Amino acid sequence: MGTWASLDAMWDLPAEKWIFWAVLLFSWTVYLWETFLAQRQRRIYKTTTRVPPELEQIMDSETFEKSRLYQLDKSTFSFWSGLYSEVEGTFILLFGGIPYLWRLSGRFCGYVGFGPEYETLDFFMKDAIKKFVVTQCILLPVSSLLLYIIKIGGDYFFIYAWLFTLVVSLVLVTIYADYIAPLFDKFTPLPEGKLKQEIEVMAKNIDFPLTKVYVVEGSKRSSHSNAYFYGFFKNKRIVLFDTLLEEYSVLNKGIQEDSGMEPRNDGEGDSEEIKAKVKNKKQGCKNEEVLAVLGHELGHWKLGHTVKNIIISQMNSFLCFFLFAVLIGQKELFAAFGFYDSQPTLIGLLIIFQFIFSPYNEVLSFCLTVLSRRFEFQADAFARKLGKAKDLYSALIKLNKDNLGFPVSDWLFSMWHYSHPPLLERLQALKSAKQD
Repeated sequence: MGTWASLDAMWDLPAEKWIFWAVLLFSWTVYLWETFLAQRQRRIYKTTTRVPPELEQIMDSETFEKSRLYQLDKSTFSFWSGLYSEVEGTFILLFGGIPYLWRLSGRFCGYVGFGPEYETLDFFMKDAIKKFVVTQCILLPVSSLLLYIIKIGGDYFFIYAWLFTLVVSLVLVTIYADYIAPLFDKFTPLPEGKLKQEIEVMAKNIDFPLTKVYVVEGSKRSSHSNAYFYGFFKNKRIVLFDTLLEEYSVLNKGIQEDSGMEPRNDGEGDSEEIKAKVKNKKQGCKNEEVLAVLGHELGHWKLGHTVKNIIISQMNSFLCFFLFAVLIGQKELFAAFGFYDSQPTLIGLLIIFQFIFSPYNEVLSFCLTVLSRRFEFQADAFARKLGKAKDLYSALIKLNKDNLGFPVSDWLFSMWHYSHPPLLERLQALKSAKQD
């Protein structure tokens, strides 16, 4: 009788209690699932101690071991930071932290992680201050206008709110590279030469409306390599990180002297092992490999991936605002988180978008991850059709090495998390006769 009485009492709980405990249960379910996946991947880091055969010619054992230990350290930090965040969030919910923080509102704070990629504390502090100022200059007016639109928009405010966020996102995409990014990194035009000429020829061959090519000084904050394009309509620009270009990378300057493996002037007496080590320690890609990477990136444009992602993003945004309009009037949602006498719009946005939409967001994130991997394979195939399969093959290995990526992945972890296919899968696809 006692058990049945307890079950009856549980079923008699008010709606706000059901909502609260469902949100908390789902939060811990997601955390435990993520922890399970992370432990599977951590086991890969621990047990895979040899360079895969596909990478032996380019990745030396020293770099492989460095990458393995780096990923192990990252996984350890992620475990403890994730556990702390989950426990902290649980205590905030259980002890009415959201209403308490709301009563203390009026303050805005920014958080920036101090990562090992920053060269100096002075650089980090200046960068953090600039990020905080720029973020507040954008976030405060945009948030205020959005709340105002929701307040005065009437029954169809979700349409106006969606249109407003659409305009803001397009404006930010337009001005980011020209006005915001240069506040943090130095952009310089790619000098005239063979590489620039070949980039212009490739762009012309696929009808890409290229206007400018820039090199960004990314090495100041990170050793990671990247390339991207931006711009609307007939005004496209390409940006190359200096770490992507072998001749630009500051890490390559004096590398032979620093390593104590400088070749002889007469070219004799250097063993193949020493030459291989010097080659493996270099950062960045050769011109042919840079073109292959750009062939992949331009493949995203040619195949319409950018437009498709924008459409999906805006459809999702509209759906979320519509559901928000449906749910914002439900007093039980506010009561579940301690707001019994008031229903602040900002709190409604937080509750609905962060907590109520959590299951939907998890499913959507996984679907977008699957789609992104498909797009990556298609972009690789596009570069291959341009005749750059061999160069893209070697470029992918070099970029993985420069970014200290670990080339071996647990299948379930990578399926759930990786927006790009694991390195070995991409290499196998480039070698295969057919590619989707």
